[in-house]
Formats: sequence, C-alpha cells, structure tokens
Amino acid sequence: MTAVSAASAAYIVAGLLFILSLAGLSKHETAKAGNAYGIAGMALALAATVGVVAEDISAIGLTLLVVAVVVGAAIGIWRARVVEMTGMPELIALLHSFVGLAAVLVGWNGYLSVEGADGGSSLTGAEAGIHSGEVVIGVFIGAVTFTGSIVAFLKLSARIKSNPLMLPGRNWLNLGALALFAVLTVVFVVEPNLLVLSVVTALALALGWHLVASIGGGDMPVVVSMLNSYSGWAAAASGFLLGNDLLIITGALVGSSGAYLSYIMCKAMNRSFLSVIAGGFGNEGGAASSDVDYGEHTEIGADEVAELLRDAETVVITPGYGMAVAQAQGAVADLTRKLADRGVDVRFGIHPVAGRLPGHMNVLLAEAKVPYDVVLEMDEINDDLAATSVVLVIGANDTVNPAAAEDPSSPIAGMPVLRVWEAERVVVFKRSMNTGYAGVQNPLFFRENSRMLFGDARERVEDILRAL
Repeated sequence: MTAVSAASAAYIVAGLLFILSLAGLSKHETAKAGNAYGIAGMALALAATVGVVAEDISAIGLTLLVVAVVVGAAIGIWRARVVEMTGMPELIALLHSFVGLAAVLVGWNGYLSVEGADGGSSLTGAEAGIHSGEVVIGVFIGAVTFTGSIVAFLKLSARIKSNPLMLPGRNWLNLGALALFAVLTVVFVVEPNLLVLSVVTALALALGWHLVASIGGGDMPVVVSMLNSYSGWAAAASGFLLGNDLLIITGALVGSSGAYLSYIMCKAMNRSFLSVIAGGFGNEGGAASSDVDYGEHTEIGADEVAELLRDAETVVITPGYGMAVAQAQGAVADLTRKLADRGVDVRFGIHPVAGRLPGHMNVLLAEAKVPYDVVLEMDEINDDLAATSVVLVIGANDTVNPAAAEDPSSPIAGMPVLRVWEAERVVVFKRSMNTGYAGVQNPLFFRENSRMLFGDARERVEDILRAL
C-alpha cells in the first residue's frame, strides 16, 4: 500500500472519529468519550498527513514540520492546563482566529504556487477558474474569521468595551462589502492578479473586524458559535485548495455544527441571526440606569438563606457567569450534596446562553462532580419553578429577567428566560446592583419574594454551608 492510499484510509477513519466525537459531545454522559474520539481522530489525521508530506519534502523541511507540530502541541497543552474556565470563551475565540489566518495563508500560497513568479498560470481552462474561485473564497472567509475572532477575544477578555460599534449606516457598509467581494471574485476568476487578491484580503479583514465590533456583549454566545462555523468553512476552503478530503470533511462538520448551534442560540434569545449580525443589543453592563422606579430591593444574610433551605422541600439553582467568575462551582456542588443528604430535592436550571459560551455552566458543574441527572435545561425545568420552594440565582442576570416576558419595550423582550420569579422564594447572589452583560435592568431584584445576597458567590455559599 502506498503512502497516499494509506493516508486516504486513515482519513476515512479519522472522519468517522470526528463524527463520533460530535455525537458524543451532544450529551453530558458521553462528552468525555466524544472528546477522546476527537483527539484520536486528529492524531491519526496529523500522522497520516506528515507521512504523505514526508515523501515530497527534504529532510530539513520534514524537520521543520515536526518542530512546528511539537511546539504547537506544547503551547496548546500549556494553555489548556493554565486557562481558567472563566477564560475559556476568549481562548476559543482566539483559537478560531488561528484557523482563519491559516486559511488566508493557504489561499495566498495556492495563488502564488499556481501563478508562479512570472505571473503565468500553470492551470488552464475551467480548472484555472475553479482554482481561482477557491483561492479568493478561502482567503475571504479566512480573513473575516481572523479579525472577527480577534475582536471577539478582545471583547470577551474585557480588553476593549463590549458595547456595539454603532457606525452610521453600518448594515449598508456590511452589504456593500459583500457586494464588492462578489464583484472582485468575478474579476479575479476572469483575470487572477495580485492586486485584486490584496484588495479582497484587506476588505475581508475590515469586514470581519466591523461585523463583530458591531455586535453587543449580550450576543457574545452567538458570536462564539458563529465564529466556530466560520472557522469550519475556512478549513473546508483550505481543504479544496490543498486537495485534502479530510480537511473538507472536518471543515464541513465544524461549519455546519457551528451554524446549527448559532441557530439554537438565536432561538434561545429570541433573536434572528441577521439581527445579531446587525448588532445593537448588549451594551456593557454598568450601574442601574433605567428611569423606571422598581422600588427598593431587600437584602438577606447567609444565615437567613440557610434557614430558608432547611425548611425547603424543593430547591432549584440557576447559575450564570458570576458563578464562573467567583469559581463557586465546588462550593455549589457541596451545597447540593448537603441539601440532598437532608432530603431536599435539588436541581439545576441551565439557560442555553448562560455564561459567555454555549455549555459553559454544564462544564463547570461537571467539573465539580455535580450529577448529570439533576442538571436540566431551561425547557425541562421552567414548568416546575412555580412549585419550587427556593430558587438560588447564582451569578445569573439576563437569563432570569422577567422584563423579557412582561415588558414589550425591553431590549430583551421575547427572549425565553427561566421564570424563577414564580417560585415561593428567590435568593439572588450578586456582587452589586449593577446590570448584567446586556446592560438591562432586572425587575426580579425588587420583587416581594426576592432577596439579594451580596458579595463573592463562593464566599457566600461557603457561609451558607457553615450555617447549615
């Protein structure tokens, strides 16, 4: 068996492993196995690719390739070991930028290798046109992904403000950029040249930056999944240029799953994908600035919360990004076990966009060894909240905001939320009365059955544990 045919067989196996990985990652119970399938598939694909390339490059080239793989693996392992769960969203956004940059470099290399130093193409007829189309589309998608991911990283890591950039006629700017790209693509296919490719690259870099800069912080979960999809299509475009079937398959899997995840996120926020792209909601959270007078909030102490929990029959915990920031998941897991030992029915309600990343809360709770069967999605828990004794809102804000259901003028009107206010008692863990990431005031804080427990979430949960 030749190296090429062996690699083709390895690619088929790797592709199947990637499909098994996606299937495994769809459930808590099989997520660890799904991750292992993905690792195995990537290791096999990488080994097969190096084996094929080794036949066509010099010893120096092979050495450089191996060094690049080792250095990249070392950096990846290091970052995976040191990153906090609160830093995972921005790390993922940054990793998406690498995929986009790789697609741009592959596209430029594909153009230069075919056109040659003298500007004469080594391809003719329809084959040349198809190749030119692959180059310009791959470069465009990759460049949009690259700068868009960089901006998402800067927003998620709070290096720049999360407010949406509101340029005059910003939607027309985006549409104009897409129209210009379509024209330049036709020009490049008809007459490939360095100037047109340079303009397309610059246009795509600017569009990627503007697209994500125009999206507010409240839509960041959708942005992460959207960029995931973009990175997949960028990888698929690179696969066409390199003639690598596995890269096409993998890119299509990532692109389509990311697009579907974006759809789920948009549905969970009652937003259309186009409205997210247009930006507009998600000003940076700050102090309560609404003109509406909701009355006064009522504070509560940890001892009083412990008393409520002692008398409770059912407890639902709805976590949010605040739990991640405080690293309170371990203490919350201890509280869950202690209450369960006392005969209290304890469950979790997870909103699809809780945190800064789809599945963010699920990963945190799994890390803290919370049983999978008590972690329920919003649709599974919402109808039970009215019969719940106590709801603990730990670091959540926009996902439990009654304004979404009751105030048609609210920026988040129509967004499906956890109806925690229907419970007998609600205790909200917050550092202050500041608004959430979407910058929208929450009337829940002022309800008669709501109490505010201020401070670091982990410390307050530990205080409750001591009181119990």
